[in-house]
Amino acid sequence: MTVRAERNTAQAIREGAAHLFFERGYDATTLRQVAAAAGLKVGSLYNHIDSKEHLLLQIMGGIIDDLLERVEEAVAAANGGDSVDLLQAALAEHITFHAERAQEVFIGNAELRSLPQDAREVVIKKRADYELILEKLVTAAGKDGLADVIDAKIHVYSFVAQATHIAGWFKPGGRFSLDEIVRIYTRLALRELQVKDADERVLRGAGSSSAA
Repeated sequence: MTVRAERNTAQAIREGAAHLFFERGYDATTLRQVAAAAGLKVGSLYNHIDSKEHLLLQIMGGIIDDLLERVEEAVAAANGGDSVDLLQAALAEHITFHAERAQEVFIGNAELRSLPQDAREVVIKKRADYELILEKLVTAAGKDGLADVIDAKIHVYSFVAQATHIAGWFKPGGRFSLDEIVRIYTRLALRELQVKDADERVLRGAGSSSAA
């Protein structure tokens, strides 16, 4: 099996498992069902995972890794702007990701208790590292005098909670498009930080996005 085929198979396993964990719950899902969803026999499944717990860790750790990568890319693309521009780019990607990957986000929040202690600590550490990136962006905006920061960590908890909530209710084809939802929640976040030109910044971002 080629490296690409192995990667595609591993991805199919994770995607199938994530769907089953979301629909049935982790405890009610069997590895036989995961194998069937990926078009494999149970024995072949063990070429890619060590156990059901290991598969859950791959999903939960992977979702944080993907989120971190996308937010870092968004911040890098906004480099050259001021500290609020960087924070705004991070928050917009943060919200978009949670809406687009809602099933995995749900699993990450609902099934943490299902992991063994050592694996749980891995996920908790990844979450803390990600939140620290947002916290540094909030802190920078405060130090630059562009935002009124009460407590950077608590602001980040608020932003994380909002995005998790979006993952629970957003459905394509609803009253607002995803782009509109992102703009609304980004404005709310910047207003929370009392960024004086919060609305104008978000509208400018929407305009440049449309032009692209």
